[in-house]
Amino acid sequence: MMRPMRPIVIAGNWKMNGTPAQAGALAASIAAATAEASVRRVICPPYVALQAVAAALAGSGTEVGAQNVHAEASGAYTGEISASMLVGLASWCIVGHSERRRDQDETDELVGRKLLRCHEHGLRPILCVGETLAEREAGRAAKTVQGQLMGALGGLLSAAAEGGVDLLVIAYEPVWAIGTGRNASGQDAALMAGVVRETLDRLGLRERAADVPVLYGGSVTSAAIAEFLAEPSLDGALVGGASLKVEEMAGIVARAALTARARAGAGTSS
Repeated sequence: MMRPMRPIVIAGNWKMNGTPAQAGALAASIAAATAEASVRRVICPPYVALQAVAAALAGSGTEVGAQNVHAEASGAYTGEISASMLVGLASWCIVGHSERRRDQDETDELVGRKLLRCHEHGLRPILCVGETLAEREAGRAAKTVQGQLMGALGGLLSAAAEGGVDLLVIAYEPVWAIGTGRNASGQDAALMAGVVRETLDRLGLRERAADVPVLYGGSVTSAAIAEFLAEPSLDGALVGGASLKVEEMAGIVARAALTARARAGAGTSS
C-alpha cells in the first residue's frame, strides 16, 4: 500500500510584531498573494491579533497558528493562554521555539506537557528542536536534537492517540542560524531531518516516522528556500522575519508549490 504524501507546509511566525489593527490587513494580503492549494499555509501572529487574523483569513485556505500555549489546562497563571482558549481562533500551535527555551527557560519536560495540551484540544503542534553553535561545534548537534525529541515526546506517545502523532510536525531550527548572519545549508538541514526521523523510529513510531513532516527554520527567505526544498527529507519551512513581508511569503510559497507538484507527480515522499 502506498504511503500518503507528507504535506508541504509554510508557517509564518510573526513573533512580537504588529498590532491587531495591522495584522488583519497583512494576513489578508499574504493570503491573496499565496493562494496555492498544494501548500499548507499557516500564519502565527501574536495572541492579541489572533481574532483579527482569523477573521481576515476566513475562507482563504490559509490557516491560523498560535506562537505558544501554556502547559496547564487552566488555573492561576496570570498572563498565560491555555489550549482551550485557542480553540476557534487557531488550529496550529508552535511549541518549544528556541527563543522560549532561551528566554523562558523552557525544558523538554515542559514542552512535552504543552504538546499534550495541544493534542487534547485538536491543535496541530509544530515542535521546534535544534542545537546552539557551541553544541554544533562540539559535535553534539545530533545528540542535542535526539535529547529534545525524547524529552518532549514521551508523554504524547505514551498517552497517545494515533491522531496525536498524525498531527505532529517537527521544525528543525538551528539556533546558530537564527538572526545571526550564519546560514545552514540544505545538506545540513537534511542530515538533521534524518536524525529527527531516526529518533522518532527509536521512540516507537517505526515506519510511521517517515510520515511526520519536518520543516526547516533558520532565517528563511525567498532567495534561500529553494536549497532546502530541494532536499526530499524536508517538507517546508517555519519562516521568521520574512513572514512579515508579502513579497517574501509569495516567493517562498510559490517555490513550495513547485516542490509539492513535483512530489505529487513522482508519487513518493522520502
